Amino acid sequence: MKVEVFLPDDYQPAEDEPFMNERQLEYFRRKLLMWKADLLDDSKHTIEGLQDSTRNIPDLADRASEETDRALELRTRDRQRKLVAKIDAALRRIDDGEYGYCEETGEPISLKRLDARPIATLSLEAQERHERREKVHRDD
Repeated sequence: MKVEVFLPDDYQPAEDEPFMNERQLEYFRRKLLMWKADLLDDSKHTIEGLQDSTRNIPDLADRASEETDRALELRTRDRQRKLVAKIDAALRRIDDGEYGYCEETGEPISLKRLDARPIATLSLEAQERHERREKVHRDD
């Protein structure tokens, strides 16, 4: 049974409270759900726009421009779809009690980082190590 957590509108997670307490978890849950709702709303408008723009355009330059716009919209939509999957994974981590902890080290991820990127799974230090390793492998 889920307990309702009171959260004032101006609540901000603070370093001086227990890490990932009920209020912080509720704060991040709401933040993730609002982000997901915004993405899904954008996605709905994109689909409607693409359906409206399926018309026959006789001018080749105009048609090419329309096709480029469509391809860009589809790439954006694909990125949004992947982002929604990451948001869903973060919501599952909240439910499982794993949210806010680095997948690599098990250490808490800073509240500032989570506030800026609520889908983060690595601490800043672990993320930087990961990016350095990727860069080394890309340069090979």
